[in-house]
Amino acid sequence: MKVTKDQALALYRMLQTIRQSEEGLARQYAAGFIHGACHTYVGEEAIATGVCAHLDYNDAIFSTHRGHGHALAKGVSPRELFAELYGRETGVSHGRGGSMHLFKPEVGMMGTSGIVAPCILQATGAGYSFKLRGVPHVGAAFFGDGASNNGAFHEGLNLAAIYQLPVVFVCENNQFATEIAFSYATRNTDVWKKAENYGMPGVCVDGNDVLAVHAAAGEAVERARAGGGPTLIEAKTYRTRPHSEGMRDGGYRSLEEIEAWKKRDPIKILTQKLMIENIVPQSELDAIAEEIRLVVEDAAEFAKNSPYPDGATALQHVYAEA
Repeated sequence: MKVTKDQALALYRMLQTIRQSEEGLARQYAAGFIHGACHTYVGEEAIATGVCAHLDYNDAIFSTHRGHGHALAKGVSPRELFAELYGRETGVSHGRGGSMHLFKPEVGMMGTSGIVAPCILQATGAGYSFKLRGVPHVGAAFFGDGASNNGAFHEGLNLAAIYQLPVVFVCENNQFATEIAFSYATRNTDVWKKAENYGMPGVCVDGNDVLAVHAAAGEAVERARAGGGPTLIEAKTYRTRPHSEGMRDGGYRSLEEIEAWKKRDPIKILTQKLMIENIVPQSELDAIAEEIRLVVEDAAEFAKNSPYPDGATALQHVYAEA
């Protein structure tokens, strides 16, 4: 699937939005403005960008503990993201959830979660709902390599295959489940090959190449909308920051390995391809990067200046309101 200039610019813009937002959040965490967990998506931006480019607000995505990029790609603004991690009322979850509880149903962002693998079952449930209602919407689950060893993986994929549900399962294989190498935790490190066990298409892509992800996701989403059932996509990638900000980043992987993956930066890969094919001039990409820098600076200031939730509202947003 080839992309137009406008599509290429949109992909580049989202890569920059996620990268600069995450680096900004990491700085704010180090400065003491953010408390609790902060799992950044640096190095993996191409996956959320490539997949969500094919989704609209009617489609539902379910995320992981490392979900800032998914939220941004699905329509959450940098202001809403920063304010949430600052614990402010203007955050996407009104300052009550933080990094691992980002919800915005009105854009189809159905939540991040610190629990491993339930997103697989939730996306399957969304697909079941869409099929029962006869609507052309798609459910998507983003999960890590560690989740593929969880029972929910088998249950979700098996059910989706049986009922031919409109679901795209996206395994972001960044080689480690926290600090445990995936090669240590399983004898079969090719997650995509497990699709055959369920009778569904499986594909492996370079998770650092947004155009490759975009192409694979486009086929999977189109198939799902047309009633062709689920797809398992394995995107092989790597996080270049610690598992969570404030944690060590040595002992379980080498600095040489980290630096080698940094050379395969998703933004650099897309930039090089656009330059080679003469699709977009460098000056236009530089202008986008500068624009996003200002957006992220604004998001940080917005969060700092936003109020904390009123304690009297602590019991709000607990139950659905009629």
